[in-house]
Amino acid sequence: MGGRKVRIDRSKMGSPGRPPVLHQAQRRPFWQAIANGRSSEEAAQIAGVSQAVGTRWFRECGGMPPSHLSPSSPVATGRYLSLAEREEIAVLRVLGSGVREIARQLKRAASTISRELRRNASTRSGCFEYRATAAQWHADRATRRPKSAKLATNVALRRYVQDRLAGKVATPAGKIIAGPEVAWNGRRHGPRQHRRWSRAWSPEQIAHRLPIDFPDDPSMRISHEAIYQSLYIQGRGALRRELTACLRTGRALRVPRERTRGRGKSFVTPEILISERPAAVDDRAIPGHWEGDLILGLNSSAIGTLVERTTRFTMLLHLPPLPEHRRQPRAKNGPALAGHGAEAVRDAITRAMGSLPEQLRRSLTWDQGAEMSQHAQLTIDAGLEVYFCDPRSPWQRGTNENTNGLLRQYFPKGTDLSAHGPTELQAIALTLNTRPRKTLGWHTPAEAFNEVLLSIDQRSVATTG
Repeated sequence: MGGRKVRIDRSKMGSPGRPPVLHQAQRRPFWQAIANGRSSEEAAQIAGVSQAVGTRWFRECGGMPPSHLSPSSPVATGRYLSLAEREEIAVLRVLGSGVREIARQLKRAASTISRELRRNASTRSGCFEYRATAAQWHADRATRRPKSAKLATNVALRRYVQDRLAGKVATPAGKIIAGPEVAWNGRRHGPRQHRRWSRAWSPEQIAHRLPIDFPDDPSMRISHEAIYQSLYIQGRGALRRELTACLRTGRALRVPRERTRGRGKSFVTPEILISERPAAVDDRAIPGHWEGDLILGLNSSAIGTLVERTTRFTMLLHLPPLPEHRRQPRAKNGPALAGHGAEAVRDAITRAMGSLPEQLRRSLTWDQGAEMSQHAQLTIDAGLEVYFCDPRSPWQRGTNENTNGLLRQYFPKGTDLSAHGPTELQAIALTLNTRPRKTLGWHTPAEAFNEVLLSIDQRSVATTG
């Protein structure tokens, strides 16, 4: 060759073009934060991008990270070289370090460094030079799923899945019933809204039905997770995103598991669960232990109920909506306007308990509703120790549940409870409290409660005397 310069035809080599502004290495902290239960805004701040970018990433991927960006992927676990390591390789290469020296400093195998330098050389300058950005671009492209989604290539399978998921509802005679027309707006359906009618098989039902319908055709197989990914992740092809409206939940985005575990119950700590309630409460021998709940009605109306465990004495809490209710939208993080928010319930219980002696204000057991998020202040104001039932365990407040069933005779479901004022609630409470009860030996709750009050007065008089 005699020192002749070799001219490189760059037009035939295929340049990767301008490297992306954010590599996958910058996106992984975002998805790691999402997996830890953080919001999109918080995850974006951790990743060092704007909130708009974080929200766009979250929606583009349907709420869940792609496989190559998952926190559990081989790249994220350190099996492959990171962008920081590639930048270190580029610097050491410019300084003249050899392959083994670079491998020693990065604590990698020499073959890994040699392969990295050979495969990821930039050709923009006309010669083979290692550039970290170009190498990362090649690595990011290589980690993407190399083959098309199964639903995108198998037409018969896609038609089967789509028909079971979003097929039309029909009569036994085969007549199609259209149902209400609902335009898909990219978000989950709101409360009390019409939904699209469809066959609405779940992805799990579809996946497990395929071997029964096609026992001899192995190509007609797919996992339910693959169906979910085709629905939620843009770019997977096959199923349109709007078909998520046919799922039972109707979610337009998947919800990370960690985000749901701590949702809405941060005020319930282990030391105030019902398992920590004194054992003396269970045998009902000592009065002053109450159970409480809300009964809900139309237009977000509610009535609070308090029942004393020993005497079955009932008190009803008037929870009228605030004047601003339905007149203006609720301010974000502002007080609830429907009348049964945490502040309103706390104040109503405090007023109801204020007229009772201290011996009848021992404890209150409630379910894990958000209306009791200010239980600590209620303990200070009313002198009640508050305990919470386990999730989905209404039987742990059996006395209150039974009373709520009796109250439904006067306040049926689906009616507007805000139409009843304090006078009406007092009359209904009096009706229940003057009704004989078998568990009280056919005495009334009012009579049993009066006996307790008289015994308290006699003990206080004896103590004073």
